[in-house]
Amino acid sequence: MYAVHQGTYVVKLIGEIRVPICSTLDAFIERMFTDRRLSSVLIDLSETSVIDSTALGLLAKIAVRTRKQFQQKPLIISTQDDVTRILDTMGFEKVFNIVYERPVRSPELTEIPKVPCDENSAFDKVLEAHRVLMDMNDNNRETFKDVVAALESRAAEPVTSEASRHQDSTTKLHRIN
Repeated sequence: MYAVHQGTYVVKLIGEIRVPICSTLDAFIERMFTDRRLSSVLIDLSETSVIDSTALGLLAKIAVRTRKQFQQKPLIISTQDDVTRILDTMGFEKVFNIVYERPVRSPELTEIPKVPCDENSAFDKVLEAHRVLMDMNDNNRETFKDVVAALESRAAEPVTSEASRHQDSTTKLHRIN
């Protein structure tokens, strides 16, 4: 869900945030950063129950682009202990301002338009997201170096039959996530 108020984009992620929504979230991020009204970003994770590393990488992408474009950190609201623990482990406090309380009120939200996430798109988003996470800090670099190496190796493989490629990619994506 999202809302825009006086140049501030509010992005609220609800429930389990995993690879299948990666194309939707990434397309939204790209559109958001082309909006001339954009001045800041608030990410509300107060109703997020699970968030995987690909989604975290896309959030990190928001931090990188916000810092580059506005020389400021975006804001994250995180009230779920498990989610907050993951943010802390990944070093998000260095690239986001994090608030640990629910907002007093939320703006009226609109559903982010869904974008289909096919296998190739998911693969590309998983690789990009993990590269962004690796660039955040040394701990993440160590944590995700093998994942990124495996994904890069897979990306460099010659194209095989569609059925074989589908089976291989599906197996690798399930192993990673």
